[in-house]
Amino acid sequence: MPPFIHDDFLLGSARARDLYHRVAAPLPIIDYHCHLPAARIASDRPFRSITELWLDGDHYKWRAMRANGVPERLITGDASDWEKFEAWAATVPWTLRNPLYHWTHMELRRPFGIVTLLSPETARRTFDRCNECLGHPDFSPRGLLRQFKVALVVTTDDPADSLEHHHALAACEDTRVYPGWRPDAALGVDDPAAFGAWVNRLEAAADCSIATFGRFLEALDRRHAAFHEAGCRSSDHGLERIEAEPWSDAEVASTFEAARAGRSVDAGAAARYRSALLHRFALMDHERGWMQQYHLGALRNTSTRLRRLLGADCGADSIGDFEMARPLARFLDRLDSEGRLTRTVLYNLNPRDNELMAAMTGNFQDGSMPGKLQFGSGWWFLDQKDGMEAQIRALSNLGLFSRFIGMLTDSRSFLSYSRHEYFRRLVCDILGRDVEQGLVPDDTAMLERLVRGVCFENARDWLGMPLGKMAGEWGT
Repeated sequence: MPPFIHDDFLLGSARARDLYHRVAAPLPIIDYHCHLPAARIASDRPFRSITELWLDGDHYKWRAMRANGVPERLITGDASDWEKFEAWAATVPWTLRNPLYHWTHMELRRPFGIVTLLSPETARRTFDRCNECLGHPDFSPRGLLRQFKVALVVTTDDPADSLEHHHALAACEDTRVYPGWRPDAALGVDDPAAFGAWVNRLEAAADCSIATFGRFLEALDRRHAAFHEAGCRSSDHGLERIEAEPWSDAEVASTFEAARAGRSVDAGAAARYRSALLHRFALMDHERGWMQQYHLGALRNTSTRLRRLLGADCGADSIGDFEMARPLARFLDRLDSEGRLTRTVLYNLNPRDNELMAAMTGNFQDGSMPGKLQFGSGWWFLDQKDGMEAQIRALSNLGLFSRFIGMLTDSRSFLSYSRHEYFRRLVCDILGRDVEQGLVPDDTAMLERLVRGVCFENARDWLGMPLGKMAGEWGT
């Protein structure tokens, strides 16, 4: 019997197997949005164990372990690396039919070469084998990026963050690593204490005092320029929804000054302030020729118990059900009417809104370039077989899938590049099925062009950013 994850995993036809192995698999990876720590890439410090590499910070695994009755001590607590790994190995058999079962065994196969199923019985030898590999230079942070043929990485960085690690990474030629601008903290006037502390950090980073809204915008623009000088060409927002309420400059300035002084702000004023700031950020992106990304629909930090125990972002987030269409249309239309709508990617978290997002991108295409507005890949809770296929289906029906810029990791894990493999296998399988059913022509050149496009070339051309040497012959 072949191993569970084998060479033809997910490839259900001869045409699918040919497209994947001959066309998709050799292509390098462009990861234009992720949460890899730039400091770790810059230092290239080896991982102490497979637990640090695989389990620390992985909310997907944390949620599965909690659902399986694992005590928090063995998830995020003070248990040893072996104890945590053992608890995860005991959970894996119970994840059958969850995407984690696929991802776990794909990540063990590549890069570790392990094809046995993870279970309590195989836990110790898997743990030892992985740790043995981690002592080799190919398994350092940069070594893993080389193994996965990652040509470009865009990290996620706050405007108040130091860019020292990115400056150090400018000399990294194999994989180009660029900062990504994530200014969501600037929207947080509904929590004046946290907002004030963040503005203090921004003051230090921008080297200017911030007492007024005008000075606040000046500081943000200084940091935007500094990011640009460091190679950044991409912004990103993680929002419940786009806000596009009408505002007045005077009220927005007053709202900022109230929050800066530690005073509470009512919900309506906060919404109008966020609407103004989101528009301003989009203008900044357009002025410097950046692309902008909007990850929409997450309901975050729902568990008070876990928030008190572990803080924010501990794996207690959910799919939200916010109104999307009207405010998003208002936001994009204002920018489009002003001639200042830059390249944009919209990511959706609620499967009910897939067709909504796919249709919305079509409203504001202007003929200036192929796919100027993109319906982004399935992310977070939709970053799995059904979610990816649903996104591909909606985009194919309502837009141009052939112009799609493809997959990204949106992950904190250096092993998550198996998700690009997952995506590429699914794309080839879908096309193979389409050929078998007579839905698309069995035209080798046409199919190859589509696979190369959505797996690599469209992102390369759309981003227009210099790639590292791992791009090889495909870098131009």
